[in-house]
Amino acid sequence: MKWRSRLRRPLLLSGIVLLPLAWAPLDAFGKNHAFLINASPSLPNWAFWLERDAPIARGSLIFFEPPPSALVERHFGPGPQMFGKRVLGVPGDIVSHEDDAVLINGKRVATRLAVTRLGVPLAAGPEGVIPQGCFYTGTSHPRGLDSRYAAIGFVCRGQILGSGRAIL
Repeated sequence: MKWRSRLRRPLLLSGIVLLPLAWAPLDAFGKNHAFLINASPSLPNWAFWLERDAPIARGSLIFFEPPPSALVERHFGPGPQMFGKRVLGVPGDIVSHEDDAVLINGKRVATRLAVTRLGVPLAAGPEGVIPQGCFYTGTSHPRGLDSRYAAIGFVCRGQILGSGRAIL
């Protein structure tokens, strides 16, 4: 029993000294990673691991803040929103439209709708060469709000919170 009381004080002091040394790596990890819960049916999974500095390529899942718009606010409420979508097009790819079809480099990747589930008209998203630092995003959900529509458009670096992967 005496050995426990003799060790208690040195262990406590060691803990106080080591805590600041462990804090910096934990803080850095927390600033570059996040656990996200998805409430939208536009992605098939409900839990994601986000890495802010992960490289983004075609097929990556990215999380971003959409540009402010009346359409986004009407469907998702006021205030900042976070969207998660797949990268379908990368800088240098060419986006075109044929009727309601969206093509990237001549390959059909999505179909556009005329109105939202609330009956709000949808304007077609951007066409042309995807600029450097921007991406064309999409989802397999037929009613997903993504780059198919002008309210979202190309998603550029300043909007992107990070790249994620589904974990559940």
